[in-house]
Amino acid sequence: MFCSDFADLKFYRHSYSTTMQRRDFIKSTAVVGGAFALTGTSTLVQASNLADTPWFDRSMRWAQLAFVESDPGNYDPDFWLDYFKSLHADGVLLSAGGIVAFYPTKVPLHYRSAWLKDQDVLGYLVNGCRKMNMSIILRTDPHAARQNVYEAHPDWIHTLADGSKRKHWANPELWVTCALGPYNFEFMRQVNQEITQRYKPDAIFSNRWSGHGICYCEHCKKNFKAYSGFELPLSTSVNNSTAMASGDKNDLVYRKYITWRTDRLKELWFLWDKEIRKQKSTARFIPNGFPDKLLTGKHSDFFFADQQARSGVIPPWSNGKHAKELRATMGMKPQVGIFSVGIEEQYRWKDSVQDNSEIRIWVAEGTANGLLPCFVKFGGQIYDKRWMATVENLYQNYYKNEKYLRNTAPLARVGIVYSEQTDKNYGGKAWQKNYHDHANGVYHALIEDRLPFEMVNDRLMDTEHLKPYKLLILPNIAALSEGQCEQLRQFVQNGGSLVATYETSLYDEEGKQRINFGLADLLGVTYAQGVEGPMQNSYLNLKADPATKQYHPVLKGLEEANRIINATHRVKVKANTNFPSPVTLVPTYPDLPMEDVFPRQGDTDIRELYLREVGQGRVAYIPSDLDRTFWQIMSTDHSKLLRNTIRWALNEEPMVEVKGPGVIDVTTWQQKNSLTVHLVNLTNPMMLKGPFRELIPVDTQVSIRVPQNKKVTAVHLLLSGQKPAFENTRGLIHLKVNQLTDHEIIALDFA
Repeated sequence: MFCSDFADLKFYRHSYSTTMQRRDFIKSTAVVGGAFALTGTSTLVQASNLADTPWFDRSMRWAQLAFVESDPGNYDPDFWLDYFKSLHADGVLLSAGGIVAFYPTKVPLHYRSAWLKDQDVLGYLVNGCRKMNMSIILRTDPHAARQNVYEAHPDWIHTLADGSKRKHWANPELWVTCALGPYNFEFMRQVNQEITQRYKPDAIFSNRWSGHGICYCEHCKKNFKAYSGFELPLSTSVNNSTAMASGDKNDLVYRKYITWRTDRLKELWFLWDKEIRKQKSTARFIPNGFPDKLLTGKHSDFFFADQQARSGVIPPWSNGKHAKELRATMGMKPQVGIFSVGIEEQYRWKDSVQDNSEIRIWVAEGTANGLLPCFVKFGGQIYDKRWMATVENLYQNYYKNEKYLRNTAPLARVGIVYSEQTDKNYGGKAWQKNYHDHANGVYHALIEDRLPFEMVNDRLMDTEHLKPYKLLILPNIAALSEGQCEQLRQFVQNGGSLVATYETSLYDEEGKQRINFGLADLLGVTYAQGVEGPMQNSYLNLKADPATKQYHPVLKGLEEANRIINATHRVKVKANTNFPSPVTLVPTYPDLPMEDVFPRQGDTDIRELYLREVGQGRVAYIPSDLDRTFWQIMSTDHSKLLRNTIRWALNEEPMVEVKGPGVIDVTTWQQKNSLTVHLVNLTNPMMLKGPFRELIPVDTQVSIRVPQNKKVTAVHLLLSGQKPAFENTRGLIHLKVNQLTDHEIIALDFA
């Protein structure tokens, strides 16, 4: 059945009631026509109640200036204040200190910009933004230090395994600091305190705060030994510039290191946050990324999702995927999506800009998936202005339609489970490589199917968190505890459905292999002690039911294909019950010489798709890495088989159907008195490699199922400004969206 009422989505309001009460206040006081004013450029809220509205629930459009040291005296701050105003920006993120102080700091060893002189360029901008009632966050960066810090405190510097101090990989005049020692716990605590006392910001945001590989300084050695009893594990890489440790994830000591590092960063986060709140009770510390999304969601009131742009073969929908993963732990707490107007390739061309089409599609994916936009400009001086009108147009449209972007809950009925514990504890064997490709394959298949969906954290699968969903997809969620398996059983007992692939539940939460699947009873199969692959030249036979001569729904669109290519690996299993056999194995056979390319065994009774009904739910198990193979080779047949299996397991009419050409991401949202459907047009030859050069319009026909007990009073196309013709046929709204370029928002107003 269709999710017939918004009551099924109470989890989002229940789990985060405090935040949602504050956000409900904003919605209840919003008016049309400007009778009340929150800011000169922002949401309309009664000024008398402004103090009751937390800053992190108020601001919707953000701007970031990441200064360079030479900016003071060489850029025009009033230009940027005017630009913020034209955007209707109501939040700002400004560089303050750490590597460089952009204010007259008095903290010993805190390096001032050599261009600062007697100015306070930070204070000038803070005052200007405050006059516009903008929320103000000040940025620090503690990941590197100057020679004077090295000379005064060499123990503050990141140490390599051979005992040498680490020079910065990009600027040899700098030293990389240790994130887990006194530099952050003592020195940066003083910097944060001074910034908060001086400027009273709403938050301090710290970039590159969590370290760059394993540090072997005296403090890390001592602290880790006291924690674990072990010496620090040897790093497999010392030159990486990413904020991650480097080591063998299957090594016991390295695993203990990862746990210790996470605990130490949590301690640092809480210390900085506590000290900041002492100066201003409503202020917060915001870490730029944390190694555990569950802890991020639990302890954050507000979060910056810092995935600024794509590079290489990152798909445009990855911005939305990142948002969904965070929302799986944060609920409807505000998430800001930082997007760069610059190019984010490995060669770091920070003073150039992207094509405007690429900016638009990246921002569209973030906004459609619940991120509040925040552009970032590196340096106060502008060499290329082509991006500015594009960002201005986007923000002005979002401002005009703000009430439809104040979402209270997503309306998806499908959830893709993701697992940080599997990512951490799985993948050491040859057939387990490229673990993330499983989720990417499922994610892309659902994008192609235009089916709204969310992400689900595997450590939040209790009944309340799973209440909104009819179907959960487990793309090789290999490491599951007994408790997590029981939660999935309960989900199916309550009428839910599952689709699982490959080695799902074959390992416990620590990554230790079980004798049998933890979910063997639900999957209906037993592990037959082996994984086959990589398989050369193997196929899948697709067959009609021999009794009825009818094809199973999972083969829709494949009826004329007797045989399609197989995946590259398969888990060997034995069936424990009766199953239909629409998909069976054609074993691998020689692919050379050409004269020998023929199947030695044309068909088998070995199923490659196990389908069963369990109570009110359905369970589909795919023993192969079909999802991973789909992502790697993009076979149309694999997409169809995955999508059909998902639709069969869902077993209800979706809320939205979108027909027409192209690749379109569809998301659905509830607001206080409305429902919105976001359409993001990803149709482009550059979707999976290289930046969009142009936006290619498509025409679509959309049908939206109206929730029960809701009366539609108006339908809008918000971003194009159209009032479309529509039909309401037995609770189904039908309309056309012509010339969809990058992003359209269909809004249904309710009485």
